[in-house]
Amino acid sequence: MNKAPKKSMGTVSAFKAIKAIDYTVILVREMRAMRAFYEDTLGFTLSRELSPNWIEYKIGNNILALSKPGLTANDVPLPNGSAAIQLAFLVSPSEVDQCASELVEQGIDLVSPPTNRDFGHRTLFFRDPDGNLLEIYAEV
Repeated sequence: MNKAPKKSMGTVSAFKAIKAIDYTVILVREMRAMRAFYEDTLGFTLSRELSPNWIEYKIGNNILALSKPGLTANDVPLPNGSAAIQLAFLVSPSEVDQCASELVEQGIDLVSPPTNRDFGHRTLFFRDPDGNLLEIYAEV
């Protein structure tokens, strides 16, 4: 791992300018299955397809991209059954249960059914075709 040089006293890091996460990229194993899941199961609308190996969905103020590894890195794909990321999608409290019902109707196994948590969230967990952990949650 590279070590960054130390900043001199009083120097403000350029990283302080970061105000939001603009987009998240999921490096996918099987693009066809992942695309079908995010478009057909979750109902996300495709906003842009830069190539068969890079597609984007606009979710609120963010972009969720699916990409085959190799565009910028040649990382080895994670073994099947290993989550590379957990994504949490915010909805209203009643929609957590509605999402759970829709997932079950579509044959998606729930990792955890809708549950009220001590920290003030109602959560639902499930996985996408690549095994990534997805959460639907509401503040309660």
